[in-house]
Amino acid sequence: MATATMKRALLKHQEQQTAKVHALQLLGENRNVYTILRSVSASGMSRTISLKTIQNGELIDITYTASRVLGDKCIEVNGQNAIRVNGCGMDMGFHLVYNLASILFSGQERAGYELKQRWI
Repeated sequence: MATATMKRALLKHQEQQTAKVHALQLLGENRNVYTILRSVSASGMSRTISLKTIQNGELIDITYTASRVLGDKCIEVNGQNAIRVNGCGMDMGFHLVYNLASILFSGQERAGYELKQRWI
């Protein structure tokens, strides 16, 4: 019989797979992900970042879906969805989009570079 921990892990895996399909649908042929810096902690060691893409000429929010793919928590910052990214000393928007692409396109050579990140 499956334990509660195993059931939660299976549910999380199923949620991630569903989110991957949805993220790929939202991105379509557009491989550009736009990042918006929402806040920086007082220590400078974490940031909250929103993710957007363009679909049918409109800028749409993909932050929640990306957070489910990445297994991160989606938080609200000033009324906007965002993902908290810990660390500093590198482009954390690139880091976030690279990790997203690595999961979405796993199995492909240089999967992390399948999405292009741009700041707005």
